[in-house]
Amino acid sequence: MRRKLFFLLLVLIAPLSGQAQEALVIIAHGSVPKTDLATVQRLYTGRILSIAEQPAVPVNLPPGNPLRQQFLEAYLEQNEEQYTGYWLVRRYVGKGTPPREMASVEEILRFVGSTPGAVAYVPQSKVPKGANVVFKR
Repeated sequence: MRRKLFFLLLVLIAPLSGQAQEALVIIAHGSVPKTDLATVQRLYTGRILSIAEQPAVPVNLPPGNPLRQQFLEAYLEQNEEQYTGYWLVRRYVGKGTPPREMASVEEILRFVGSTPGAVAYVPQSKVPKGANVVFKR
C-alpha cells in the first residue's frame, strides 16, 4: 500500500518538477535610455535602427537556445520558425539584417558592457550589479 501511495505521489508531483522559466530582462549599454515593449519589438524586427537617436546594436542568442525561444515567445510573440522566416524575407528584399548572434549570455554581457548602443536579453539572475536594465515585463 505504501509503495502504491508513493508511486501515486510521484506521478502527481512530476508535472510540477519542471524548471520554471526565469524572467528575461532587456539590458543595454549605459548610454541607452529606458524603453518600452514596442521599441524592443521594433528593434528586434529591424523596423528601427536606433533608440533615442543613437544607433542600436541588438544581440540575439543562437537559434535553438531556450532563452532565445523564451524571448521570441514572450517579447515578439513568435516562434523560431516565424522569426527566421521573417528575417529571410527581409534580407531577400534588402530591408536589413537580423540582430547579431552571440553564443552565450556571458559573451553578451561583455559585448553590451563595451559596445555603445548594444541591447540584449538575459535572465534576470545574470544581470550584473549596476547594469543598465532598460525594460522588463
